[in-house]
Amino acid sequence: MSAVRYFVHDVQEAIAFYRDVLEFELIAQYGPAMAIVRHGSLTLWLAGPRSSAAQPTAEGETPSAGGWNRIVLITEDLKSRLPAIEAAGCKIRVPLRTGPGGSQLVIQDPSGNCIELFEEG
Repeated sequence: MSAVRYFVHDVQEAIAFYRDVLEFELIAQYGPAMAIVRHGSLTLWLAGPRSSAAQPTAEGETPSAGGWNRIVLITEDLKSRLPAIEAAGCKIRVPLRTGPGGSQLVIQDPSGNCIELFEEG
C-alpha cells in the first residue's frame, strides 16, 4: 500500500474540496491535524499545520503547502528499517518521529526527492 501526502492550510477546507469537488471518499480524520481521502486506488493524506509532518525538519525548514509533496511508503516496522537506511548513507530530512496517526521518517533519493516511510499506529 502507498499514499501521497499533500500539505494543506486547513484540513476541513481540504476535505470539503476533495470530497465535494473531486468526489474523494473520507477514510479517516485525526482531528484538525490530518485526514485521509481516497479516489479509486489513490489514497491522499491531507496534512494540516498541526500534523507531525508539518513540524520543522532537521535543517530547520518548515514544510508547507505546495512544497514537500512526496510519495509515502507504508511499512510494518519502521524502526527495524532504520539501520539499513543509515548504512546505505541516505540523507535523512526528517528524523523518526511519532504523531497522531503513526511514526514517520523522511529520506531523500539521490536527486533530492523526498520519500516518507510511515508506520501506522
